[in-house]
Parts: sequence; C-alpha cells; structure tokens
Amino acid sequence: MGIQNQEKKRHHVALEALLHQSKATTQIEAKEHCLRTLEVMYQSRFMDDKMAILVKQNKGGTFHMNGLGHELIGAVCALSLIPGKDWAFPYYRDKSFAIGLGCCLVELFGTFMGRATKHHSSGRMMPEHFSHKGLHIPVQSSVVGSQFLQAVGLAKGLRHSGKDEVVYVSAGEGATSQGDFHEALNYACLHKLSVIFVIQDNGWAISVPVKDQTAGGSIAKITQGYEGLTTHEVDGTDYEQVSKAMALAVKKGREEKGPSIIVASVPRLGPHSSSDDPKKYKEDTHILEEQARDPIVAYEQWLVEMGLFHREELEALRVRVKEHIDAAAKRAEDIPFPDPATCRQHISKAFVQEEVKLEAPKQDAIVMVDALNHALIEEMSVNPHIVVFGQDVAGGKGGVFGVTRHLTEKFGEARCFNTPLAESTIIGTAIGLSFDGVHIPVVEIQFADYLWTGINQLFNELASIHYRSNGEWNCPVVVRMPIGGYIQGGPYHSQSIEGFLAHCPGLKIVFPSHAEDAKLLLKAAIRDPNPVIFLEHKGLYRQRAFSARAEPHPEEVGVLGQAKVLREGSDLTVITWGMTAVMAFEIAEKLSKEEGIEAEIIDVRTIVPLDMETLLTSVQKTGKVLIAHEAPKSCGFGAEIAARLSETAFTYLDAPIARIGSVECAIPYSKVLEDAVLPQKKDLETAIMALAQF
Repeated sequence: MGIQNQEKKRHHVALEALLHQSKATTQIEAKEHCLRTLEVMYQSRFMDDKMAILVKQNKGGTFHMNGLGHELIGAVCALSLIPGKDWAFPYYRDKSFAIGLGCCLVELFGTFMGRATKHHSSGRMMPEHFSHKGLHIPVQSSVVGSQFLQAVGLAKGLRHSGKDEVVYVSAGEGATSQGDFHEALNYACLHKLSVIFVIQDNGWAISVPVKDQTAGGSIAKITQGYEGLTTHEVDGTDYEQVSKAMALAVKKGREEKGPSIIVASVPRLGPHSSSDDPKKYKEDTHILEEQARDPIVAYEQWLVEMGLFHREELEALRVRVKEHIDAAAKRAEDIPFPDPATCRQHISKAFVQEEVKLEAPKQDAIVMVDALNHALIEEMSVNPHIVVFGQDVAGGKGGVFGVTRHLTEKFGEARCFNTPLAESTIIGTAIGLSFDGVHIPVVEIQFADYLWTGINQLFNELASIHYRSNGEWNCPVVVRMPIGGYIQGGPYHSQSIEGFLAHCPGLKIVFPSHAEDAKLLLKAAIRDPNPVIFLEHKGLYRQRAFSARAEPHPEEVGVLGQAKVLREGSDLTVITWGMTAVMAFEIAEKLSKEEGIEAEIIDVRTIVPLDMETLLTSVQKTGKVLIAHEAPKSCGFGAEIAARLSETAFTYLDAPIARIGSVECAIPYSKVLEDAVLPQKKDLETAIMALAQF
C-alpha cells in the first residue's frame, strides 16, 4: 500500500510539473499537450519510415537522414517555443522539431523528393535542411556546426531591438568538436544572450564514437567552464527531464539572463544516413541497447503509467498518424520538379541602386581613410539599424588603421563594438544579425590575410544563403578588409585575395582606388541587400598624390558594377584596380608627355559584378589590352578578364592580351624583397611601351 501511495504521489507531482512546464491551466490541457507531443513524435517516426521506403523505390529522394531516436527531444523543444516569434536553427537530425514548430508534412516530403516546394529551398538543398521564414527558421546548411554562431548573432540583434524572443539552436555531439561551437558559447556568455543550445548526443559522429570525439565523454562537463551558461544534462528519452530543462532554459532566455545548454543523451536507432551501414562499426549488443531506449516506447509507457491515456487510444493515434503520413507523401509526389531554367535564379537578390550625384560646391580633398570613416558616420546617422563590429574597431582606436574612429562615441557601444579575436565569430554572427530583416552589419576583418579562419562562414554560408533558400532569405552584410602590400607587411599582412573571393558565387566585391569612390561605393555597399566584400588598399589609405579627392556631398551615393575610365586614350587599354590603378595612371601620364603614347586607364572598381560593357567599348576603340593587378599573375582575376575579352572581343584585338601581376610567392617583409615580388611602376611602363609598339 505504501508503494502505491508513493507512486500516486509521484504521478501527482509529475502532473503538477507538467501543468507548469506546458503552461496548461488544467489537466485536460496538459493531456492535450502530451497528446500533441506524441503526435509529433509519431509523425517524425512514420515520416522517416516512409522516406526509407521511398528511397528504395527511387521515388524522387535518393538520400535520407533520419531522426530515429531523437523524436522526443525535438518535439518537446519545439512545443516549448512560440512559432513565428522565437527563432530556430535546427540541424538535420531535428525533423521532429521542424514538425512540432509547424512545418508542413507535404512540403517536407516534397523537399525530400527534390520538388519545387515553397519553403526548405525548393530542391536546392538536400533534405532535412530546414528553411521557413514565417516560422523563423533561417536556411540551414550541410556544414556541421556553422549554425551556432549565426544563432548567437541573431540573438545579439534581438537584444539590440529589445525583444524577448529566444533563439534555439541544435546539433549532434559531433558538431561540438567544431571551433564555431566554442566561439558561439563564448560570445553568448559575453553578451548574456537568450540562446538555447541543444546538443542531441547519440554517441556517434557517423562512425566515430564519443570516446574518440570528446574529452571526458560528455560535452556537458566542458561547457560548465563558461560563466553565465546554465548546463542541463538530461536523458533525452525522459519526458519529465527534457520538459523541465527546456522550460527553465526558455524562462531564463525570456528574462534576458543569458544562455543555456541542454545536453540530451539519445539513441541513434537507424543509420547515419541512407548510405550508411551501422553494422560496420556498431556491435550487435550496442544496437540492442540503443533499441531498448526508444523514446517513443518510453514516452508511451510514461503516458499509460500517468493514467493520461490507455493503450487503445495510443494505437488509434498511431493509425491516424500513419494514414496522414501516407497521404502527405502521396500529395508530395504531385508537386512538380523545379524548372531547370531557374537553376541560376537567386544567386543575388535583385537590386538596383540609383547613382545619386549632386551639383554642389566642391568640398576639401580628403584621403581614403577619412572618406570611409565619413561614409560610415553618414550611413549610421540615417539608418539606426547599421551595426559595426570587429577586432579593435570600437572606442578611440577605431581599428588598426582608424577607419571606425569616433563611431562608438557617436552611436554608442550597442552599434560599434569589439568582438573576440575570431574571424569566424565576426562573419558568423554578422550572418545571424542580418537574418532578422532589420539589422545591417558592417564588419571589419583586420587584414585580408586573416580572413581564412572565417572562410567557412563566408563561402559556405553567407555567399549562398539567398540561393540555398530559393530567395526566401537574404543577408545584407558588408565585410570590410584592408588588403594589399607595398607597406612592408610581410606574408600575413600583404596578400591580395580578390581572385579567391571572385570564384564564390553570391558575393559582390568592391575595390576602390581613391577617396571619392571609396566613400560613394561604401555607401552603396551598405544599402545593397546582398553580401558585399569591401576591399581597402592599405597603401592608399593616406596616399594623397592620386587617391585624395574632393569629398562627395553626404547625400551622394555610388553604384556597384560600374567601371570608371580614369584616363582617355587611343593606343591601348589598361584594365586595373587598387594600387596598380594608381601606378598605371601615373605611368600613362608620363608616357603621354615623353613618348606620345596615349593609354586608356580603366579602374574596374567592382570586381563582382564586373562591368564588361565599359571594358569592351574601350577594347573596341584601342585594339590592345594590358591587365594589371597586384595579386599573383597565375590564376589572378586578370586571367578571367582576359578569357572573357578573348571570347567577346577577339576580332577587335591587334595584339595578344598582356598581363602583369606579382611573382607567385608570399609577400616578403624586407623592402627589397617585397619590391622584387610586387609589380612596380617600371614593370607597367615596360609593358605599356611594348604593347603600344606591337
């Protein structure tokens, strides 16, 4: 009798907790909440079962990543949030979360089959890469762990806007080996952000067991070192543990008291994916142990023990859900495949920036570093949602070169602040910050040479978000980077990397050579809804002879994608940008006076999009082309321009296209060695004269 009383008391306490955690006001509402949780779990399980069958039947889907064993943790987390208010970055194993938050079953099947669905990328991404703007699910990618920094960046923007929304981000335990995970925890704790990290630990990163993945056996032990982070280590198959942890995490987030992490131990009941065979690396005994922890079986048992449902009710629900899943799969087969003609749509968001030029009195000449600073001040003054951050950009320093000086003083720490010394953090959080459709991050990478630790967030994430989401999401992020040599920076402060960047679809790339263009084009970049890489030559920041120009009026704005003829000429065309544009102009002026050679100098200004019309017009006039850039000649962007001109202007050419670039090696520190590697004025003079005489 005592045992029965203890059991009744436990049930009563559990029900009272359930009422609190589910925000139900009656036991009837609590029962409905439990029923919905089970329904979501059934939907996820039966959808996975159906998809596995469809793969074998070759009905559109050829690849399947299941969430077998993860159903409870995802369902409970989703039903603890407010769809369309809170934000979510679910990973590929989180199908039950997506369903619980409100994703359409037919669309999920359609995405699996590669069909033209409204959400979830319309066939551009693999299945389980969720994206739904109405439900606040930014487009997810295949890059393990990349979502962590984006989640905290978004949370930073929400805090800046004064909203009590929370951000959910999930991943498997394998993703916690990525540096982005730890960078995200650090950032979230520094700023006390309302982020809920949910790690669904099934013990396997494909075939790598957790003992080979995580020191100490559990990421929960490691995360306890982050001050301000609340760590919940739970059994992901236990409804009471999971719901309690999630309720506490949501409450903490709503109250803006900082981040939480839930590390949930779950079984992986299926293979990693449809192309995986777990029997190659799992012992039979381990497989049986995992099957004994099936969260659906455990949850069904709990519901019956609590007296909430009878077995017959659960079986009836199973039948209904199974029929519903089969019907959804059938309807998905009627969704058409994407039109092949749309394969290149949404690489960039369509946008036309009208050039704004005013008939105003000439202002004093300024150098490029001041022009950039004034552009930022003017844009931040008219748009309160522009946020500037990076390494050393805040306060009196204003960046290594002083471009962002005075911004913190004028606009406050919320709009110009320093970040940790981590390029992935800078770009990843900028992506997240821009997802809210309000903020425009303008970030600084201290030197272009240091970009590479952030290249995953730039290339794999930022550049392709608009395309991967089929136009549903866009990220108006500006990434500023000092670039180039000629000032004895050595191998890690002197690279010219525009050729690397130009190879990545979805990025616009700007490279001005003087103060007027720098100011007008930076303002245009900030107003563009697409990612823009803004390259600033360090050697031209304070150069006066060529680069100092009369400052444009505050209301003037440039336009991306237009080259500029710096000097008219008839004998040959020199196509260039950055420092070599300055050098080419000076040499052209010299040769005009001394040799009578009239070289037309074109500053492309924008690497992407490239203004081929202006280039073609010049080549058709002169018949000869020299392409000069600071980056190594081999595989430099000049080679791309040469190829395009060969394809479109071959009949106008009176000589082979000539190119100048640096020697194929790192840029040395010693001035004599640097001069030997980088193009010099004498190299341009020799090349121009040779081409003119051809």
